[in-house]
Amino acid sequence: MSKPILISGTQPDGRLHLGNYLGAIKNWVELQNSEKYECYFIIVDYHSLTVDFNPTEKKEEVLGVVRAYLAAGIDPKKSKIFVQSRIPECTELAWILNTITPLGELERMTQFKEKSENKESVNTGLLTYPILMAADILLYDARFVPVGEDQLQHLELTRTLARKFNNKFGKTFIEPRAILSKASRVMSLDNPSKKMSKSHPETCLFLDDPPKDIEFKIKRAVTDSGSEVKFDLEKKPGVSNLLLIYEALSGITIPKLEKKYAGKGYGQFKSNLAEVAIKTLATFRESKFSDKKLKSILTNGAEKAKKIASSKMQVIKNRLGLRV
Repeated sequence: MSKPILISGTQPDGRLHLGNYLGAIKNWVELQNSEKYECYFIIVDYHSLTVDFNPTEKKEEVLGVVRAYLAAGIDPKKSKIFVQSRIPECTELAWILNTITPLGELERMTQFKEKSENKESVNTGLLTYPILMAADILLYDARFVPVGEDQLQHLELTRTLARKFNNKFGKTFIEPRAILSKASRVMSLDNPSKKMSKSHPETCLFLDDPPKDIEFKIKRAVTDSGSEVKFDLEKKPGVSNLLLIYEALSGITIPKLEKKYAGKGYGQFKSNLAEVAIKTLATFRESKFSDKKLKSILTNGAEKAKKIASSKMQVIKNRLGLRV
């Protein structure tokens, strides 16, 4: 009996950071190793074109994502790893889904409203981003999609489009279900009300940061009034963010951390957190996969994904009457 397909992806739009790892990739490795799913992990390079980018850096950014996948523990023998743009069927399906998606559905997406707020000009890709995401999911008959809470609205649109297409043209797509990430969102080291972002590198822990940078950034991280290491998102958001990071990296629960640092103040807490982060992220700094090896993995993954995507598109086009 075949395993249900699970799919997710990462944009190659710069160096990956701790939020990418704790919020997604670490969870993917656990799902892969559970052996319950057939896993597809995509580098969604078309999605990354919706923000400013440097074409000369894009290839290295793609390889950087694959390198991070492998360093984290994603195994190309267990999972399919490939680049979105190598599978033209995804954009074919995205166009088809465009034709059954009401404009209002896209305009009400929270992420679109946030990214377009107070901007005079917004590219259409930001608006149609969820449709391309839906195409990536539906094209491979994915049953499960690991997502954070901020992507649930997009996944619900995917389910809606699958249902709408099926009702109109006959049973074609599976309605995918979410697997919510177990990790909390990693917030900025200087502003715990905002997500950690590579656009503010001085407050972001990159996976390949050298030890001295990790230590410097953590020691400068915002804490709160007083000196008690206690989890309280409302009254102590800075320390609470660091506690969440410490728990995720070390596996030590927050109550145990609170007990460990009772009466010891922020200095020792931050110093120990830096040590844990440096040790955990060593695998990313020391990753030595050659570009040739990475490209070979992507080629093999694309060949396997292409067969599935091509077969699915034949079914879709038959449903639409496009095969004469």
